[in-house]
Amino acid sequence: MKTDSETMASVVRRLKRAQGQIGGVIKMIEEGRDCADVVTQLAAAARALERAGFKIIATGLEQCALDSNGTAEADRAQLERLFLSLA
Repeated sequence: MKTDSETMASVVRRLKRAQGQIGGVIKMIEEGRDCADVVTQLAAAARALERAGFKIIATGLEQCALDSNGTAEADRAQLERLFLSLA
């Protein structure tokens, strides 16, 4: 699956944000912070990861729809499996 550099830059930004959030969660746990605060931050990191994955899949779906060389069916099946792995 080919993706454009602007989309991948957006995905990388989301992943770096999630990386920072996960680091924050670790620090919060080590400091003995309140459980609700830890879970809230962990949920934010999970959403950032999910959005990055969905962005990649959405780009693949767009390219698949534009594919005219007869391989769209195989790509669609692969994208469906990827989507379900995130759902």
